[in-house]
Amino acid sequence: MIGALFVVVALLAQVMLINRVPLPAGGQPDLVLLAVVGAALSRGPAAGAVLGFFAGLLVDIVPPTAHLVGHYAFVLALVGYVAGRGAGGPATTVVLCVLMAPLLAAGVSGLISDPRVTVTTLTEQVPVTIVYTLLLSPVVIWLATRGRRPGYAR
Repeated sequence: MIGALFVVVALLAQVMLINRVPLPAGGQPDLVLLAVVGAALSRGPAAGAVLGFFAGLLVDIVPPTAHLVGHYAFVLALVGYVAGRGAGGPATTVVLCVLMAPLLAAGVSGLISDPRVTVTTLTEQVPVTIVYTLLLSPVVIWLATRGRRPGYAR
C-alpha cells in the first residue's frame, strides 16, 4: 500500500514539477521509475512487477502522453521484476534498472514503429535522462525503502 502511494506521489511530482522545469540538455529524471525500483527492492520481484505494471498504466494514461497505452506498463513491469530480483546489491540494481528502462522503452517504441524514436533521441536525450535519474536516485530510493528490509535476497 505504501509503495503504491509512493508511486502516485512520484507520478504527481513528475507531471506537476519535474516536467515543467527546463533542465540543461533537455532531459528530465524519471521519478516513477525510481519509485518502482525502490518499492521492488524492499518487496521482491512479484510485488515489483505488479506495482511496475500499474505504475506504467498510470504513466500511460496521465497527460501529457503521446504513446500507446501499455507501453510503459510493459517496461516498468519488467523493471520492477528485475529490481525485485536484485543484481548483486541495491546500488548495482538501481544502476542496472535506470540504464535498462529508457533503452527498453526505446526498443519497444522501435518495434511498434514510433516515429519519435530516432538516432538523435537515443544519442542526445536518453543519456541525459539516465544521468539525471541516477543523480536523483539516492534520495528517491532512500525514501522508497525507508523502514523496510531489502527483499531482493529471497
